[in-house]
Amino acid sequence: MADAHLVNNPLTPNRAIQFDADLCTQCNACVEVCRCDVLAPSPGPGEPPVLVYPDECWFCGCCVAHCPSPGAIRMEHPLCQQVGWKRKETGEQFRLGMADPPPAYVRPPVGGWGPPSKGR
Repeated sequence: MADAHLVNNPLTPNRAIQFDADLCTQCNACVEVCRCDVLAPSPGPGEPPVLVYPDECWFCGCCVAHCPSPGAIRMEHPLCQQVGWKRKETGEQFRLGMADPPPAYVRPPVGGWGPPSKGR
């Protein structure tokens, strides 16, 4: 009798989670904490867990947060969920994670930085 293993669906365009096989310790902590049960335990020694249902991922980040090996799991948000902004004056576009982001916006909002007052 041959062993049966779960494998991800190659036709699914969404790759919510990327594993670095060199950094993954196959502890399966990510499988245990996943709120959506989209991960299956590592199929064999030296292999990371399998992302079985990538389209069901909520992008909550529990798997990344509970991984004991930093950098072994990377969350890949879809383009429509990635934060980006555009400078009005120049039209220059920015996004989170870029190599040389613009300086922080330091002008306070209309109501100030503090907690809202009771009169507003």
